Amino acid sequence: MRIVFMGTPDFAVSSLEALIKSDHSVVGVVTQPDRPKGRGRELAASPVKVVSQREHIPLLQPTKMKDPAFLDALRGWQPDLIAVAAFGRILPAVILQLPRSGCINVHGSLLPKYRGAGPIQWAIIKGENETGISTMFMDEGMDTGDILLQKSLPIRPDDTAGSLSARLAELGGRLLIDTIVQLQAGTLVRQPQDSRRVSMAPLLKKEDGLIDWALSATEIERRLRGMTPWPGVYTFAGDDRWTIWRAVPVDSVVAAPPGMVTSVTKEGIAVATGKGVLVITEIQPANSRRMAAAQYVAGHPITPGLRLGHASHQIP
Repeated sequence: MRIVFMGTPDFAVSSLEALIKSDHSVVGVVTQPDRPKGRGRELAASPVKVVSQREHIPLLQPTKMKDPAFLDALRGWQPDLIAVAAFGRILPAVILQLPRSGCINVHGSLLPKYRGAGPIQWAIIKGENETGISTMFMDEGMDTGDILLQKSLPIRPDDTAGSLSARLAELGGRLLIDTIVQLQAGTLVRQPQDSRRVSMAPLLKKEDGLIDWALSATEIERRLRGMTPWPGVYTFAGDDRWTIWRAVPVDSVVAAPPGMVTSVTKEGIAVATGKGVLVITEIQPANSRRMAAAQYVAGHPITPGLRLGHASHQIP
């Protein structure tokens, strides 16, 4: 089959590479325009663009999905199928109707749960024990098309969004190929999504990483793992911003209000929460590197009673 691939981040790379290794012909790749990245804010290519250029596959980076020049170029590739993984844009009808075999999406959840841009992160944040990959025929909605194949994957107790995404990406590449094999064989069964079981997974923003100490220690630790590596969770000690990389929830009862440091030991910095205690074990102060909390405390004495929260704001 002549296949056009659409995708942008690391998650999409496994699907693209699986197609490249298959018997099919990847006739073109579509990815998001280069974005500013890092402290220098220099334009950086997406991971999918890097692979496309390495493999010398024709590439398009439209700013608008209905741009006439882009649509003409897409038609010129004459795709039998468009395969999509984490592209980051909703495809209009003019594109969905273009390939004779339709458009297939690789989504990082067990649909209809966690529709949207952050399915991997939200599955961890919500405390799910498993998630998976769904392939589906695309329609004009956000992840609303008929399900084709699904494969589940357990979420490990120490999984971050980064580690889980890597495993799901690999599974997604395999399931995409299986889906295309069954598509050609005529054995795919389209399963409409059950609207009663829908949940959403909206895109996370940087400000979502600010820790709400009124949550339970378990909830905060899940948010930490679900937001690692991005957007990361953080709090403030006075005006000092701390990014928290690792922490352990402890189910103990303390009289201290949420956000108060209750003890400092070689294990880490213990902080009261809405329920239980969160022991911070790895920290990154602003303009510094990641380090063990014990290492930070050795150079920056922290005493019990310190209140963590918003910058320049101590909770009364």
